[in-house]
Amino acid sequence: MRKVLATVLACVMMVSLVACGESAPAASTDNGSTAPAASTENTQVAADEKVDLEMWCIATESDSNRHSYEAAIADVTAAHPEVNFTWEAIENQAYKTKIKAAVAADEMPDIFFTWSCAFLGDFVEAGRVYCLDEAYEGFKSELPESMMGNSTYDGKHYGVPLTMNIVGLFANMEILKSVGYDAVPGTYEEFIACCDKLLENGIIPFGCAGKETWCVTEYLESVIEKSCGAQTLGDIFLGKATWNNADVAGAVDTFQSLVTNGYFDPDGIALTNDEVKANFMAGKYAFYMNGTWNCADFAGNDEFKDKVAVSEFPVINADKATLGQLIGGPSDTLAVAASSPNAALAAQFTFELGRQICHYGYLDGCGLPAWTPYGDTSTVNALTQTVAEICANANAYVLFGDTAMNADAANTYLSYVDQVYGCAIDGAGFVEGLTNDIG
Repeated sequence: MRKVLATVLACVMMVSLVACGESAPAASTDNGSTAPAASTENTQVAADEKVDLEMWCIATESDSNRHSYEAAIADVTAAHPEVNFTWEAIENQAYKTKIKAAVAADEMPDIFFTWSCAFLGDFVEAGRVYCLDEAYEGFKSELPESMMGNSTYDGKHYGVPLTMNIVGLFANMEILKSVGYDAVPGTYEEFIACCDKLLENGIIPFGCAGKETWCVTEYLESVIEKSCGAQTLGDIFLGKATWNNADVAGAVDTFQSLVTNGYFDPDGIALTNDEVKANFMAGKYAFYMNGTWNCADFAGNDEFKDKVAVSEFPVINADKATLGQLIGGPSDTLAVAASSPNAALAAQFTFELGRQICHYGYLDGCGLPAWTPYGDTSTVNALTQTVAEICANANAYVLFGDTAMNADAANTYLSYVDQVYGCAIDGAGFVEGLTNDIG
C-alpha cells in the first residue's frame, strides 16, 4: 500500500497545478497513531484567557467526512486548551450560498471550508482571506508545495488542502453478475450493451440527484472529458478556450441520449444525493457516478461492501481521450478569514486541523491524502486502494467545473446543466448558451 501511495503522491504532484492554470490576482490579506509534533508558533496567549475560534464546513451528519472532522477536532482542541472552538456543518449546496453571502458581507467565521481554484480565488481577490505563508513554514515537511498549488494565488498561499478525490464509476457487482457481467465493462460499447441488458431485465442503470446539480456534473463532465479529452475541457473551464466547440456539443448529446434512452431513474430529478446514494446501496441502480469520498460509506456497510466495485468511466472517443484522464484532484480546503481577530492563531490551528482531517479521512477511505501519511495505514479499505491504483495511472486531472470556474460563470454553467438533464436544451443549445453568456 505504501508503494502504491508513493506512486499516487508523485503523480498528483505532477498534475495538481493543471486544474487551476494561471493564478488569481493577489489580495490583502483514530487509529491511535501519534501525529507529528505541532508547532507552537503564533499560539501564545495569556494563560487566563480563552480565544474564541469558529469554523464552518460541510461535514454534516450524513457526510462521509463527518468522522474525520470529529476525530481531528478532538485531537487539535486537546492540544490547544487556550482555544474555545465551535463549529457548524451545513449541507453542500446551502453552504455555497451561505459562504458567498458571508464573504460579500465580510461576516465570515475565523476558519471556513472552501473549494480551491476559482471558488477560493474569488474570495482571495476580494481581500477576504488571510495569507498563510508564515504559518505554512512550520508544515512544509509534511505538506508538499505541489499540493498547495490549487490554493496558491500570485505566489501566496491561502488554503490548507485536505484529501483529494476523483469522480468514480461505482458498480453493484451483484446486479451486474445477475445479467452476465463479472466485471465493470471496460469499453464504451460494452458499457452501453450492459446498460441495455440491465433495462431488458427491469433494472435501472443509473441514479442521479437532479435536485443537486453538482451530482449531474459528475456524469456530464466525465462524458465530455472521455469524448473531447482533458485538455479541451480544462481549457474551457479556465476560460482559455471558448464553449463554442462542436465536440463538446456532441458529448452533451451523448450524455443526453443516456437520459432519453431510459438509463437514468426518472424519479432522480427530484431526489437529493443522499436519497440516490441510499437507493444505489439498496440495489435500485446498477451504477452510481460520484466522488470517491463515498468509498468510506460503501466499505463501512457490512451488507454492501462486498457488492461494490469502483472504476473510471470508459473512453468514448479514443482519438481525443484516453483512460487516465480523470475529473477531480486536490480541492477540499480550509481557509482563514482575513477579518478574524485572531487570524495568526487561527492559521496555526487550521494547519493542525487540516493535517488531522486528512489523516482520519484517509484511514476512513474518504479520499487520498494531500498530506504525507503517518502512522499505520494498513487498514485503508480495498475500494480506496483501487482508487489509488486508478490515480497512479492517471495522466491528467480536470477539477470539477463549478470549482474551477469563478462564481458567476459556475452558476451560469450549472443552470445550463440543469436544462440538459431536464432535456430542455440539446448539445447545440448548451454550447450556444454558454458561449453567449460566458464566452
